[in-house]
Amino acid sequence: MTIYFYKVWQPYGCFSNFSPHCIEIDGTHWPTVEHYYQAQKFVGSPDAVIIPFIHAASTPEEAAALGRCSNYQIRPDWDLVKITVMRAAVFKKFMTHPEIRQILLVTGDEMLVEDSPRDYFWGCGLDKSGENNLGKILMSVRTEIRQMISYSVISRKELSP
Repeated sequence: MTIYFYKVWQPYGCFSNFSPHCIEIDGTHWPTVEHYYQAQKFVGSPDAVIIPFIHAASTPEEAAALGRCSNYQIRPDWDLVKITVMRAAVFKKFMTHPEIRQILLVTGDEMLVEDSPRDYFWGCGLDKSGENNLGKILMSVRTEIRQMISYSVISRKELSP
């Protein structure tokens, strides 16, 4: 069974980048993954001055709007690094918040799909033909967390007298 997610208030809403789960990366506290992700678009760009405004945005929707504003120039390597940036933030979110990490792990091996009707890159799009990169990242993070847990259990057993 495929698990679809999109809005924060819907089932599996914690998988959304807009969910109210803060992260800390490189010593900076970000209110949501969306805040972090949108700000990273401008690191090293001529319009990096927008980063503090994205960081201070009162909602993830506001952070997204600032990050998507075509008046600002994003970093030239953005298309090359955006998946890596997103994966780091998603991983950090699920490692920081045990209650949602458990929800992710309980999904087993189910396919996770961001059910965005407009986003064909991060989600599946209206006709479900999108790339679903956020869902792929979540499934990858789920696998990595499982491996970490498995390694931790094995290590503890090996260290026991």
